Amino acid sequence: MPPDIVALHASIAAHRYLFTAHASDRAVARGIASHEVEEAILNGEVIEDYPEDKNGPSCLIFGITKGGRALHIQVSYPPEVKVITVYEPSPDEWDESLRIRQ
Repeated sequence: MPPDIVALHASIAAHRYLFTAHASDRAVARGIASHEVEEAILNGEVIEDYPEDKNGPSCLIFGITKGGRALHIQVSYPPEVKVITVYEPSPDEWDESLRIRQ
């Protein structure tokens, strides 16, 4: 079952979420700021659902930051929202919309 996007957005807007160590490491290595993650989630859409993920139920969100940066963010479902990973999608792995795996 996909996440309650309203609850997810509320958690992000209220800064009630955590970065996993993996996500934090990836964000730093890729130069992705936490405000960019927030912007992309709040303006984004769920493109994949992972109800059986090893980290617990989660989804992949595609969003664009205010600066125009396309990001993919894997987040766990509310009520305990965690950013699991974040990256800029590669055109080699995703279609031109960056929403569908090739």
